Amino acid sequence: MRLAVLSGKGGAGKTLLAVNLAAAAGHAAYVDCDVEEPNGRLFLKPEAVTSQPVHTLLPAFDAQQCTGCRRCVDFCRFNALIYIRQVPKVFPEVCHSCGGCQLVCPVGAIRETPRSIGHLELGKRKDIRVVTGVLDPGEASGVPIINAALGSVRDFDGLTVVDCPPGSACSVMESIQDADYCLCVAEPTAFGFHNFCMVQELCSLLGKRCGVVINKMDAPYEPLESFCRDHDLPILARIPYDPHIAALAAQGQLLCEADASMAQQFRRILTAIGGVQP
Repeated sequence: MRLAVLSGKGGAGKTLLAVNLAAAAGHAAYVDCDVEEPNGRLFLKPEAVTSQPVHTLLPAFDAQQCTGCRRCVDFCRFNALIYIRQVPKVFPEVCHSCGGCQLVCPVGAIRETPRSIGHLELGKRKDIRVVTGVLDPGEASGVPIINAALGSVRDFDGLTVVDCPPGSACSVMESIQDADYCLCVAEPTAFGFHNFCMVQELCSLLGKRCGVVINKMDAPYEPLESFCRDHDLPILARIPYDPHIAALAAQGQLLCEADASMAQQFRRILTAIGGVQP
């Protein structure tokens, strides 16, 4: 089973849920797709970590062969190519590495060259496979890193927990594309509710089964509670706004190992969505 954990904003508790669900499941894979600021490794502390580079392909032009027909420029819907002063030029930041420019070139003046944009860190904690995607600073898109991270566990036979980027942009859509179940983490505030609605809509558009965990809850927030009732969204847990929980998280501890009641809570979530046997 592939479980995607997502939230409409940073700081809602998405990673807190994801790492603890992976640890509570035991035999699991944890994939950190929040490639701009991955921090699940701070909790899981994987061992025997190896690094694997991730590359994209960029077009390279043979100026001797190029006739200046501009078919590649006209083809590129992302405007990553221009032809200026009889020289073709590519903007790496917006190139999507689709390879189309090479296909439409009538004289074979374009070839593809690899370009490093980040890496994967692969390690283990007990029976948990830990995959961390890391995007190089300044890179515009983390989607290739996310695809590589998810691809590294495609054949894993246990529960896979995907820690998605915050928000509802393309990187989130890529992270949940193959998910069997989406777990949305929401804060019981007006701002948290607004952002929760965006990710819930994304899950709905993609036809994903979805459940909700309300984190940092000190009192019910009725608009959120009503929304879940009206849309038949199960609220699988309500985690209190508790200094004890905050202190454990700040110390990089796993709640499911440090607090017996929280361990039961995470097991109940997994059982409810079919991630583990009761």
